[in-house]
Amino acid sequence: MRKRPLALLSFLFGMIAFPAVLYVYFAVGRLPVAVTDNPFPFEAAIVRVPLHARIDREMPKQAPMPVTNDNLVAGMQIYREQCASCHGLKAPSKFGPTMFPRAPQLWERHKNKPEVVGVSDDPVGETYWKIKNGIRLSGMPSYKTLLTEDQMWQVAMVLSVADKPLPPDAAKTLVAPLP
Repeated sequence: MRKRPLALLSFLFGMIAFPAVLYVYFAVGRLPVAVTDNPFPFEAAIVRVPLHARIDREMPKQAPMPVTNDNLVAGMQIYREQCASCHGLKAPSKFGPTMFPRAPQLWERHKNKPEVVGVSDDPVGETYWKIKNGIRLSGMPSYKTLLTEDQMWQVAMVLSVADKPLPPDAAKTLVAPLP
């Protein structure tokens, strides 16, 4: 009979003590919030699981427009204006690697899968979802109110074929000097 009140008291103490300790930990500024801080334990896993679950649930399964030269040229122009400063062009971005998490350089080959360039191995709907919705706490903004649906799809299409030779007009747009 005596064990029940002690167990209940221990449970209530834990319900009060745990949030109090957590608050003190946050309040003293020990949480890694600077870009140069080491990641929080399991931070990548904690964020990756719900992000991929949501993207898998909500991403469109196919593009509503074909991959054409005109769409690739338009997508490449938008990419240069809106994305290249973080994600690079043929040369890596200067400040994308200084972000946390690091902004992927979308025209570089993967080290462990050299046949893949940037996100070319992702479904085009996944890339579209990321462009449209952004990713919290990563520096990736939402372009939902900045670009039209067609423009977001055009950028997603360009990135989906980054591992293939681009048509000449789109390739010229990629390597032309920035204004």
